[in-house]
Amino acid sequence: MMSDLPQGLQLVDWICIALYACTTIGIGWYFGRSYGSTKEYFIGHGHINPVLIGISLFVTLLSTISYLSKPGEILGKGPVLIVTSLLTYPLIYFVVGYGLLPVYMKQRVTSAYELLEHRLGVFTRLLGALMFIALRLVWMSLLVYLAARAMTVMLGVGEHWLPWIVMVTGLVAVIYTSLGGLRAVVVTDLLQFLLLLSGALLVVIIVTCDMGGFGWFPTQWYPHWDTQPIISFDPRTRISVVGTFFMMTTWVVCTAGGDQTSVQRFMATRDVSSARYSYAIQLIASAVVTLVLGMVGLSLLGYFSAYPDQLPTGMDLYEDADDIFPWYISHRLPVGIAGLVVSAMFAAAMSSIDSGVNSITAVVMTDFLDRLGRHPTSDRGHVLKAKMLAFTIGVVVVSGSLCMGTIPGNITAVTNKTVNLLTAPIFGLFFFALFVPFAHRVAVWIGTVCSVLTAAGIAFSGPLVTWLDLKWGLAAETFGVSLQEHVHTTTGETFLLAPDPISFQWIGPVSLLVNLTVGVGLSWVMSRKKRSKGSE
Repeated sequence: MMSDLPQGLQLVDWICIALYACTTIGIGWYFGRSYGSTKEYFIGHGHINPVLIGISLFVTLLSTISYLSKPGEILGKGPVLIVTSLLTYPLIYFVVGYGLLPVYMKQRVTSAYELLEHRLGVFTRLLGALMFIALRLVWMSLLVYLAARAMTVMLGVGEHWLPWIVMVTGLVAVIYTSLGGLRAVVVTDLLQFLLLLSGALLVVIIVTCDMGGFGWFPTQWYPHWDTQPIISFDPRTRISVVGTFFMMTTWVVCTAGGDQTSVQRFMATRDVSSARYSYAIQLIASAVVTLVLGMVGLSLLGYFSAYPDQLPTGMDLYEDADDIFPWYISHRLPVGIAGLVVSAMFAAAMSSIDSGVNSITAVVMTDFLDRLGRHPTSDRGHVLKAKMLAFTIGVVVVSGSLCMGTIPGNITAVTNKTVNLLTAPIFGLFFFALFVPFAHRVAVWIGTVCSVLTAAGIAFSGPLVTWLDLKWGLAAETFGVSLQEHVHTTTGETFLLAPDPISFQWIGPVSLLVNLTVGVGLSWVMSRKKRSKGSE
């Protein structure tokens, strides 16, 4: 037992955090001195080490969201999401490595959305770029908010500290990103990966030592865990093995094939083989860290189940599962180690902020500003403008993060409800542009609109049912659900909300299916009519 440990972060911990922040800014300054063009600033001349690219790909998509949600999910809900995610990796590697990369790497581009213009026109390219910008702005705002919320638990401070924590976290990431470009992002991502992995491992090791062995490993299904079947035909089932398999496969493949943060890194490698190798490194790193974070959740669950008196008053293993990990870090880890793990938490947030800011800047510069001819004539002036734009985008992200407390659900649900809104629709544009020779622009646009509406309808089915119930009393009759009372995480106000009649795990798969079905079907009909007119 560690009841004699100091409660909260100590001076040594704060020194560790400050050293980490200063180190990342120093890396940004070091790499930022040598850039002579925006191409080098964004993709590093296409010769960055594939191992560094692979680690950067993984860390970019991990973020604080995954770092907190994986232990919280397995601690409070059950292990199916974590275990099933690992089973998807072989299929994902085959689809991305041998299906997508050979096609994508034929053209060396700075912005991924340049690939859309040749087949589907400039407006489709701009549509893809705008959707990506919206997706990443929401994504980064969400992760900054979640990181700040976790920090309030670690520091033992109230929610009114959220804006200040958000500003500090965002400011450090934005400074080194705007200064150092992609090379600084990739190098700091490696540092962040090492902190993430070592921090999680330390938690598992310390819990194991404290319990005198691996007695924390579960030998039965915990009573508070959800029912998580292999397959369920009830769309309300939150998690199932089959549903998770489709959800993870869809999200990872669509992100690799439609997100600038991924495509930009592929373009920073030498050739297809290097890009494929980088992607293998990403999946291996993801598997290792996912396993370790899963063990973090199980070890903390075993520890607090064995010693329930160690939980603070008012904290519950089920209701507060997302807060257990950050609370344990600051209240149960030895001095110094706590600072290391908190630095890892900051690293997780910054890893996605830096990549997102750099990628959005590349898209805005390439797809919009340069297209309009609004850029300085000198390369040095162009790079300076890119750095200023990157800093401005970071400020927007920090401002937007304070609006994220309005989305209900645990971290896993909130994440999927936001980032899946546009992931599949964006990938659909690339699928039609690169793999459907008879794709028709109008059909692609219609398919995209239908896909976005489908994703939004599933993601926010709970609020939609709530509105129907409050207006016409239809929720219980039509969807078999009743309104429940929730508390706003920031304001503390209570509000009524119906549980989702369709689980978040179906957002990506169903929206992608709608996109491809509508787009391919209409394209075939329109191209057939065009051929018929041509033969007359």
